[in-house]
Amino acid sequence: MSSAVQSAAPARSAFWPAFAALIAGAMAMGISPILVRLTDVGPFASAFYRVLLALPVLYAWMRIEESKADTPDTGPAFSLPVIATGVFFAADLFFWHLAITNTTVANATFFATMAPLWVVILGWLVYRRRASRAAMIGLGLCLLGGLALVVQSLGFAPDHLIGDGFAGVTGLFFGAYFLAVEKARLRHRAARLTFYMSVVTVVILAVAALWATQSLGQRFLPAGAAGWLVLIALAWVSHAGGQGLLSVALGSLPVVFSSLVIFLEAVAAAALGWLVLDEPVSLLQALGGLVIIAGIWVSRPRPA
Repeated sequence: MSSAVQSAAPARSAFWPAFAALIAGAMAMGISPILVRLTDVGPFASAFYRVLLALPVLYAWMRIEESKADTPDTGPAFSLPVIATGVFFAADLFFWHLAITNTTVANATFFATMAPLWVVILGWLVYRRRASRAAMIGLGLCLLGGLALVVQSLGFAPDHLIGDGFAGVTGLFFGAYFLAVEKARLRHRAARLTFYMSVVTVVILAVAALWATQSLGQRFLPAGAAGWLVLIALAWVSHAGGQGLLSVALGSLPVVFSSLVIFLEAVAAAALGWLVLDEPVSLLQALGGLVIIAGIWVSRPRPA
C-alpha cells in the first residue's frame, strides 16, 4: 500500500524561514563549481578539504544551537540515518568533483541536480510515497529548464560525456542524501546532523584523497596562501553554509519541493560560469533559468 501524498505544507510561520534557508543554501552550493575550478589541488583533495575545513564552523554552530535548545537532541550522534547521510554525501562529492573537472560548469551542475528525479523514484521505491501533482508538474518544468541550460553543450561537446556521466551518478547519490537528511532530521537538529554527518564524510574522503595522491599523483597540499583561501571559501560557504542551510530547511519543508529548489544551483552556476570563467549563457539558457523558477513556484507547498 502506498503512503499518502508526501508531507503536508508547514505553517506559514515555519514555511518562509525554511524557504529562505533553502534558497540561500542553493545559492551557496551554486558557488562550489567555480571555487573547485580555482583550487590548485586534485579533485579528491578539494572534496576532502571542503568538508574538513568546515568542521570547526559546524562544531561552533552545533554548540550554539544546543546551548539554546530546551531539550537535548535524541539518539546517538552516529545513528544509522546520520551515517547514511555522511556516506551518501561522500559519494556525491566524490563523483561531483570528478565531474566538474571533466565537463562544463553548467553541464556538471545540471546532471548533478537531477537529484529531484531520484528523490521521487527512491521515495517511491523505499517508502512507497507518492509526490503531489503540483510537485510532479514542477519537476517536469525544472527538468525542461535544466535541459535548456545545457542542450547546446550536450549537442556539440562529446568530449564532455565522461564528466556528464560522473555528474549523473552524483545526482543519484544527492537524491539519496536528501532522503537520508529528511530521515535524520526526525531525530536530530540541523547543526548536530550536519556536523556528525560531515565527520563521516571527511573520513571517507580522506581515504579517497590519499589514494589519489599516492596512485594518481594528484596534488594534496595547496601551493600557497591563495590556494588555502579558495579551499576555506569552499568549506565555509558551500559546505557549512550550503549543507547546513539545507539541513535547516529539510526539518520543515517537503523533501521533493526542497530538492526542486536546488535547481537554482544550476542557474547560479551557469551565471557564475559566464561571469567568472567566460562560459557564455545563450538566450535559450536564460529562458531555461526562468522555466526553473516557474517550476519551483508551481510546486511550492501552500502554507497553512
